[in-house]
Amino acid sequence: MFAPTHPLQLALGLIIWSVWFVLIYSVLSVGCAFAMPDNALSPFNWLNALLLVLTLLTTALLAFFAWRCWRVPAPPGNHHFIARVAAGVYLVAAISTVAIGLPVLVLPPCF
Repeated sequence: MFAPTHPLQLALGLIIWSVWFVLIYSVLSVGCAFAMPDNALSPFNWLNALLLVLTLLTTALLAFFAWRCWRVPAPPGNHHFIARVAAGVYLVAAISTVAIGLPVLVLPPCF
């Protein structure tokens, strides 16, 4: 992977978040269209469990990258700045992932 001070880190958090966003809604749409769960009006089914696992894995990945960027020592130059801003972007992406993923705990997938 890229070093925590690489400039691509500034956008990678939002790229990971957007790929997760497209993936979770694609899985939801395809799951409801072709393999609707037996208890589709309940939030406790295999489709919501899969969406929750994808959400938790993505959140953990984004939180790990935020931690990795945050703990970069402060050498002279702008590398420390890049790592700190990237950590913030990763953290915002992780919080957004949790906020968008929370409804799978209470809402039925194919309503």
